[in-house]
Amino acid sequence: MDKSEMRLDPLRETWTIFSSSRLHAPPFLARRRGAPAPEKFDPFIPGQEALAPHAIYSKPSTGPWQVRVVPNRAPALRVEGDPLRHPDGFYDRTDGVGAHEVIIETPGPDPLEALNLSAIGDVIIAWKVRMLDLMRDGRMRAFFIVKDVGEQAGSHVPHSLSQLIALAIIPPTLARKLELSRDFYERKKRSIFEDIWREEVRTATRLVYENNGFAVFCPYASRTPFELAIYPKRQCADFHGISDQEIPQLADALKTVLRKLAGALNRPPYHLMLSTAPTRTARRDHWNTLQADFRWHIEILPALYHQSGFEVATGCYTNSVFPETAAAYLRKIPL
Repeated sequence: MDKSEMRLDPLRETWTIFSSSRLHAPPFLARRRGAPAPEKFDPFIPGQEALAPHAIYSKPSTGPWQVRVVPNRAPALRVEGDPLRHPDGFYDRTDGVGAHEVIIETPGPDPLEALNLSAIGDVIIAWKVRMLDLMRDGRMRAFFIVKDVGEQAGSHVPHSLSQLIALAIIPPTLARKLELSRDFYERKKRSIFEDIWREEVRTATRLVYENNGFAVFCPYASRTPFELAIYPKRQCADFHGISDQEIPQLADALKTVLRKLAGALNRPPYHLMLSTAPTRTARRDHWNTLQADFRWHIEILPALYHQSGFEVATGCYTNSVFPETAAAYLRKIPL
């Protein structure tokens, strides 16, 4: 039986997920050196439904589907298991408890940005619906939407997909954001996310696009060339709290900036990551300002270069393109 386990690095306070099922995922199916690249097969097109696990969600629910959600066939995490920490000599480990689902964003071959706003809105609704359903499991604490586009970004299937990952822990990157947001709110009595997006709109030097609901900009300390951030203008800690009015506004923001990114860099590989607040626990004193200080958001990082040893060692990113330059270039890209 495939096994999933999480192990804590006591020096960095980071978790590593070990999953034997990932051995069967595409990166490990290496071809011989010099052998021709195999023709890419798409298991997610209509007519191939039997190749993917059963659908957890489909829109529409009957007839030809437009958006379909299935379990990941090589999940990093599984719903079975015990999320509590267990000692392993000096170290700590826990079962790899969580969920790993694949959102098939369209039946056709088009990328997300080529879909119409209604179709992109249906993808956003699928993210929300599935996240709310997984939250019914009280063990799940943190939820992420991730989308990897292009082989250099880790995608090995020629189809427009995103993934929903639920974890029984709050991972360090999210925990650090929560702590910084809380500390800022305690000092300033306002959300750091509010101050950031208003500063970007005010200066406009790094602003790429905005509509009534969202601001899109190249972050001041961008980690990669042409990194983008999408912030909702309304204070809302939880992505599942997105309103019916905000869904088409987010669809518009995503379509616009992804088309600009494709036009500017000839459809580069990228990572898209949606972060949202964790579920609350009985420790209300610890999260008593979360509704006011944290805000769900999206980050898009083009995967133009492999991470260097310097970046791994220091946690400091190197970037050859200033965000002001990237934003000015993106604003000029015609749609």
